[in-house]
Amino acid sequence: MTSSSDGLTAPFVLVRFRAGDAEPALGLVAGERVRPIGPDELGAPDLNAFLAEAPAAWDRLAAIAGRDDDAWLPLADVTLAAPVTPRQVLQTGANYRTHVIDLVAAGRAKNDPRPIEELRAWAADMMDRRAREGTPYFFIGLPAAVVGDDVPLRLPGYSDQHDWELELAVVIGKEAFRVDREHAMEHVAGYTIVNDVTTRDLVFREDMKEIGTDWYRGKNAPGFLPTGPFLVPAPFVATPGDLHLELTLNGETMQDATTSDLLFDLPALIAGASQNMPLLPGDLLLTGSPAGNGIVHGRMLRDGDVMVGAIEGLGRQTVRAIAEEASR
Repeated sequence: MTSSSDGLTAPFVLVRFRAGDAEPALGLVAGERVRPIGPDELGAPDLNAFLAEAPAAWDRLAAIAGRDDDAWLPLADVTLAAPVTPRQVLQTGANYRTHVIDLVAAGRAKNDPRPIEELRAWAADMMDRRAREGTPYFFIGLPAAVVGDDVPLRLPGYSDQHDWELELAVVIGKEAFRVDREHAMEHVAGYTIVNDVTTRDLVFREDMKEIGTDWYRGKNAPGFLPTGPFLVPAPFVATPGDLHLELTLNGETMQDATTSDLLFDLPALIAGASQNMPLLPGDLLLTGSPAGNGIVHGRMLRDGDVMVGAIEGLGRQTVRAIAEEASR
């Protein structure tokens, strides 16, 4: 798959890339070219150690992005992998107002006598009350599920209810532990794109409804967190609370929203997530998915589907789905 900086607005970003059959290496992208970045240029032994000093550390790379030497490679000649190697992945549930209202309407019980308009109004009031009085809802994902969009999404054969969820992901910089919302954004190194793939019929346990949600089985199959392809420095994203997101499926727009529809904004999410465990450099904090999931459209992922997720200023992510049987 040809790599491109289409959709990027930052003067430079970080990636992990492969040239030929080589193992993924850290790289700096500026325009349509990429160059390897090592510990000497990072001023740190690895990416996560570098991110621990962000956002100030980004200044080290500005001069390198402007160099004109033979270290650069055409971006189209390399393969981009996931740009981060998180130790922890935190996911945020039910954090877009319209998304939750749609899910409530789509999941209406057969014996619910309320007209759909009344049900949506009830859900809207519930979300507004939650935004005023509640706290963010977090669960954890497996870092092993993080892959680049160079890896096909294999749809496990045990279900036909695999769904898409385009999300803005915060990449943590310096460690955040029990921070308040006023200082939360000081711990953001940058942003990337994540498609938080979900197997809908495994989210709720049928054998023991009292347990509630089963996020391990519902979200953590191999490759269920396509990430990247770019790590965009936080200083180049002026308004993370008002970014446009769009996901297309085979060219048809399915999700089209802005982060202004978040129930809990980024400072609230970072502060809330940091209360239990420290958020470590390089960790991913997913901020939730907007309206337009497959469960609402009545259309789940199938063999051969191509998803393109774009977030304003962060580039584009292309994910190709193949049935598990077809991948054997």
